Amino acid sequence: MSDHDPVSSVRRTEPSASPGPAAQPAATAPDGASTVLRMGLDIGSTTIKLVLLPEAPMGARSGSGSAPVAPVFAEYRRHNADVRGELTRLLEEVGRAYPEAVVRGAVTGSAGLSLATLMGLPFVQEVIAETETVRVCDPQADVVIELGGEDAKITYLHPTPEQRMNGTCAGGTGAFIDQMAQLLHTDAAGLDDLASRYTTLYPIASRCGVFAKSDLQPLINQGAAGEDLAASVLQAVVTQTIAGLACGRPIRGHVMFLGGPLHFLPQLRAAFERTLAGQVDSFTCPDNAQLYVAIGAALLSSGEPTPIAELSTRLATRKALSLGTSRMRPLFRDDAELEAFRERHARAHVERAPWPVPEEAAAEPAAADGADDELDDRLSEQRDDEAGAATSAPGVSGAAEHQESDCFLGIDAGSTTIKAVVLDARGRIVWEHYAGNEGDPVTAAVEILRRIHREMPDGVRIVRSCVTGYGESLVKAALRIDEGVVETMAHYRAAAYLNPGVTSVIDIGGQDMKYLRIKGDAIDSISVNEACSAGCGSFLQTFARSMGLEIGEFAEAALHAERPVDLGSRCTVFMNSSVKQAQRESATVGEISAGLSYSVVRNALYKVIKLKDADQLGERVSVQGGTFLNDAVLRAFELLTGREVVRPDVAGLMGCFGAALSARASYDGVPSGLMSLGELSRFSLTTETATCKLCQNHCQLTITTFNDGQRHISGNRCERGATQERRATKSDLPNLYDYKYKRAFSYRRLLAGAATRGDIGIPRVLGMYENYPLWFTVLTSLGFRVMISGRSNHELFESGMDTIPSENVCYPAKLAHGHIEALIAKGITTIWFPCVFYERELVQGAADHFNCPIVATYPEVICNNVEAVRDGWRGGPGGADGAAAAEGAAGSGGSGVRMLASPPSSTWRTP
Repeated sequence: MSDHDPVSSVRRTEPSASPGPAAQPAATAPDGASTVLRMGLDIGSTTIKLVLLPEAPMGARSGSGSAPVAPVFAEYRRHNADVRGELTRLLEEVGRAYPEAVVRGAVTGSAGLSLATLMGLPFVQEVIAETETVRVCDPQADVVIELGGEDAKITYLHPTPEQRMNGTCAGGTGAFIDQMAQLLHTDAAGLDDLASRYTTLYPIASRCGVFAKSDLQPLINQGAAGEDLAASVLQAVVTQTIAGLACGRPIRGHVMFLGGPLHFLPQLRAAFERTLAGQVDSFTCPDNAQLYVAIGAALLSSGEPTPIAELSTRLATRKALSLGTSRMRPLFRDDAELEAFRERHARAHVERAPWPVPEEAAAEPAAADGADDELDDRLSEQRDDEAGAATSAPGVSGAAEHQESDCFLGIDAGSTTIKAVVLDARGRIVWEHYAGNEGDPVTAAVEILRRIHREMPDGVRIVRSCVTGYGESLVKAALRIDEGVVETMAHYRAAAYLNPGVTSVIDIGGQDMKYLRIKGDAIDSISVNEACSAGCGSFLQTFARSMGLEIGEFAEAALHAERPVDLGSRCTVFMNSSVKQAQRESATVGEISAGLSYSVVRNALYKVIKLKDADQLGERVSVQGGTFLNDAVLRAFELLTGREVVRPDVAGLMGCFGAALSARASYDGVPSGLMSLGELSRFSLTTETATCKLCQNHCQLTITTFNDGQRHISGNRCERGATQERRATKSDLPNLYDYKYKRAFSYRRLLAGAATRGDIGIPRVLGMYENYPLWFTVLTSLGFRVMISGRSNHELFESGMDTIPSENVCYPAKLAHGHIEALIAKGITTIWFPCVFYERELVQGAADHFNCPIVATYPEVICNNVEAVRDGWRGGPGGADGAAAAEGAAGSGGSGVRMLASPPSSTWRTP
């Protein structure tokens, strides 16, 4: 239900913050045992809303624009997954404020059905409760757009109520906004404040919170402005709501905004208003928009009045219905098994050493006896062994002789963290760092380098540096780091160095997963998660925070859980409903944490690695990445694969460790260009955004300029965008795609005076990229002036997104709606967009040559979903008479837009 508030608990009717609400907006506590109130409870996925109305509320005030039903009590608070406990406490507070009152109550909301049964109250469907409040308070409304904690709805009120609602995924809702705000290190209110000062919008997916992180995190790492990212997040919510829910039915008339996010976030409302401008008569957001559904439940309450104390008693004493959530074996059967596990993994450690001492500073008097000589001999042998191992490890060649004072820096600028190690000449770690990057990898890297310079002894020098990870290019440019290395190679170098003969490397980081299959001391295959990062470390961290715990506490609880909840191996974003069900069945935090650990590993094994048999992993398996520092995830991996694995104690540092090894291997005696401490003290940068105009992608570039005049450009989809100098990107080779595009669409149309049969429009979509020359020639010869729609862009998509009937159709088909709307906006009243089932025979002797089903029939979808076309006239030319139909259609009477599209029964074939 509408259940999102950027503040953890807000009383919007302003009762006091004391346990019993002393100050009420419309009335004091009623006197007498016969006082009857109407109670409405809206129990959503993240919040509880409770309102009390007088027994006979005021009637409708038509056209007032604000609710004439004034609650005598109202409360809006988060339940933090403790729905039953928080509701019991809330009822007790109400009972203390109204000790003599009895209530007629009703319950609504996504989490309300089972609680309504416990309390013996009727349950009302949300759409019915919401519609009732709108009917009484705002009868002029035509469409209601409502966003809640984990759901989004569009309700069309006329001629009869019809509701469109999101499915099981919470993308584009209040929970999504919370997640994106966390990523930008603010809350929902802070996100809204940032969005008020935006200048540029970036395309960000909102269909799934995890996909959105995959879009947002690189922009953060590239230095995009927080104001622009915040506004882009809110615009993504708007796009998802309209494109995903309107599904071909336009939003018209008077629009009302309801629900917590739309009530508390003005910039979200502004984004909706910008997008729907020109097609909506008016917008309104009532003062108590977050309470509308609860008010509707109160208006529809029925049955015998019940004392509030009795409701509290029923809720506290009656047993909830169990749906039998399945359980799994515990991660550890007893403390002894846990201790043995920890001891085994403690053995996989990397050698550390203090900073090296330059030879001139190391001259010390000889030892009084031969003990130190013996120790020196042993160290010499060890150094020789290590040098041999180092040069035989992958990518380690020892190109230049190392001095004792030489050190090598490796940095891993990850999606959510930044890691760094400094190795001495023997490959031992002398300095290490692991921390969050706070969304600013450059600042974090600068601070790391300052610390290293300050702590490094005189005479010791970093002779070569290397960076890897998401922020590799930006950090390399900012700090003048000597080289960069692909993340997979850095991780393999580290794994092979620490676990010789390794056969599989599994890395789970904050936003990504990698599986490296090793064969013959070389990478045989690589599997990575694609756009989706569900099941990575950031998901576990976000879930821990939502339960009020740090990730360490969350993981520790899992180790001692007796009956982990089986949450399956589906996308972890879909697990929220399963987790909430487990909570209602009294599952502990540890049991949920252990269940999530199992699910993360299942997602890695079955969705990324696509493991069919544990033998695929080979005998020597290394696991690494910050997520595997979580002992619960590590143990779940061992249990599910049935084998013991190696997790080095630097599992979270393997990327930077491999980068440092790469720097050590490639050192050739040339001095490092790394910034000095003095240069770091003068370091500064500025960022600006620009649109690349070198092609029609119009990439949104982030241009970072450093104090030394050097620039770094990110956001480009090709190498041309890496520089804004057209001459630097010009190639002597012909661009055949560009030639074909211009050749196909560069025909000169007739002048208006020469077009005896008027204008006819053609959308620049789908099969027209191949067949436009044919249709242009035919229609021009018949006397039409052919008007083609413009090039595709995101704004064009948004102009037609409310007419798209399916969320899952391909993007080129979705673009067709915008192209049709663009032609209509130009005043075109006749459009040529035929169904073409057969294409040219491209392969000699092929059994058939059908077009893609979308290309062949999408004009029919347009005819049935674009309002102006649906309400106008649709021609149905078939066979060889199609052109004749077009000739007769132009200039004929009728209203709306006429679109000439072959019906599915016809068999258009292009020559």
